[in-house]
Amino acid sequence: MIDFNSILQQGVTIRSSGTSGQAREYFQSPQKLKAANRVAIDAQELTSKSRIYTCCKITHAGGLLAQTLPALSIGATVDVVPFNAYDFVRTVKNYTHTHITPLHAKAIMMTKGFHTLDLTGLWVTCGADPVTWDIIDSFVSRGAVMMVNWGMSEIGPIAINRVFKNKEETNYLKINLATILGNRFYCEWKIENDELVVKSDTCIYDDWYYTKDKVFLDQEHLYYTGRTNKEIDLCLPKKG
Repeated sequence: MIDFNSILQQGVTIRSSGTSGQAREYFQSPQKLKAANRVAIDAQELTSKSRIYTCCKITHAGGLLAQTLPALSIGATVDVVPFNAYDFVRTVKNYTHTHITPLHAKAIMMTKGFHTLDLTGLWVTCGADPVTWDIIDSFVSRGAVMMVNWGMSEIGPIAINRVFKNKEETNYLKINLATILGNRFYCEWKIENDELVVKSDTCIYDDWYYTKDKVFLDQEHLYYTGRTNKEIDLCLPKKG
């Protein structure tokens, strides 16, 4: 099992997935981890009685930091397993929370068992890549609480999100050629030249971080439309 006490005290280096650019390693300080844990626990309603199904790689931010480390820090149950769509459908009802990527979601949706699966009582956090509307609709139709989440190895991983509980909630929010980031903000944010710029205690940088994500605001929700052409970060890592 993960030595989470050591990680919380000494920090940990996370390798980005490379979905938003070249894969890199980022050090997560103890201060950043503690702040991120507080956000993750609050945003996902984690308690000591939660049961976490971790199927993302724990070498990446989503696998380790989205639910696993926060849950362990409050004494919740965590099972870490390699992702398999058929195993997910067979066993996920034994849990209260899981975190998956859109690719995982698509694979799960293609299984025969998904179409009769009752996910009532399961909290599904989905992120790492843009979450398409069909994924949201499919999981809430099966009874799941679906949290579409935006975060990066540099900030979060829980930073901006939106919780869906039924398909009706998506109808008035759907915008063609855009995916939703959310209306719940666990960071300061602004938009400069269509680019999302963020700042938070859950960020590895002291100052504003230029994410390279192109966004716009509509009905108090942020939407994602693509990436900028910037190749370098516009701020420096924290000192010390």
